[in-house]
Amino acid sequence: MDHEEHPKVGRHIRELRKAEGLSLRALADRCELSINAISRIERGESSPTVSSLLRLANALGVHITDLFKTGPEQSTILVRRNRRLRSRGDGMLMESLGIGLPRQILEPFLMTIEAGAVGVKEPCEHAGEEFVHCIEGEIEYQVADEWHRLEAGDSLLFLARQPHMCRNTSLNLAVVLLIFASSDQEGNLSQQQHLMTVGGRPSER
Repeated sequence: MDHEEHPKVGRHIRELRKAEGLSLRALADRCELSINAISRIERGESSPTVSSLLRLANALGVHITDLFKTGPEQSTILVRRNRRLRSRGDGMLMESLGIGLPRQILEPFLMTIEAGAVGVKEPCEHAGEEFVHCIEGEIEYQVADEWHRLEAGDSLLFLARQPHMCRNTSLNLAVVLLIFASSDQEGNLSQQQHLMTVGGRPSER
């Protein structure tokens, strides 16, 4: 996403809200974000987190990728490393590595977990598949009743309908490539399960 992307997304959110006949307060009630936070996003004054965009998309009845459709459909998405959409939690940072393709199926994220942090409070499950690749440090991933320890270079692929969660029990930071693969209709759900429960309520950065 280039430096002009956030204002464009904000304007499109405002257009979708007005098309639905929703006031800022009504939308805030639906998505559990503050009126001020939504207003700042719409005016392009605040960079929205991925979890905030998920809440807004669900409240507006659209897929998260629809929030980026401000013109002709894009077939190529460039994301500068300093312009990633982010969601923060307790000891956790999730960064989107690409979003905005029409009917997008793959959802790539970079997940950074501090020492001792847990990804989600309870195991989650969702449609589709999940791919995990440990880039740096170590991480433990539970899938169903089995725990898998991943070191740098190790990967894990599984059906995401199995209950799963992750944690960093080491003394060092862990960096993980996380990719969801789900249908167009199910994309929001898979992200929600991870991004909206990361260490509790996401920050509005």
